[in-house]
Amino acid sequence: MMPELENLFNNVFRSGFFNEDQEELNTLPAVNVKETEDGFVLEVAAPGYEKDNFDISVENGIMTISATSEEKKEEKDENYTKREFNYTSFHRSFRLPEDTVDESTIKASYKNGILEVFIGKKEEVKPKPPKTIKVS
Repeated sequence: MMPELENLFNNVFRSGFFNEDQEELNTLPAVNVKETEDGFVLEVAAPGYEKDNFDISVENGIMTISATSEEKKEEKDENYTKREFNYTSFHRSFRLPEDTVDESTIKASYKNGILEVFIGKKEEVKPKPPKTIKVS
């Protein structure tokens, strides 16, 4: 990976940006970032959610991933009714480098507790195959 991109990842994807405190970071899902020739893949560890629980939006170069889940339990007996409600949610925001990524290519899928978000690179920053010059 080029040093500039490595610094970009360290500053954007791996830091708790927007001044999140350490306690809040401990409650956020872990995020892995991989670079491919065509783009970047974010893997968000978010077990216990359904794909409809997620909301991904991009505004002014900032991608926000959020999810909310609600669980209700009710037990009835002769003399009592017990109801339990459990709500879980999170949101993470990432500044997208406008000179590197193409926001129109963002797509997401959710499988086995992992939300995978693909962010495509702009054509001009994708690696190009070496050009062979024929000597005449």
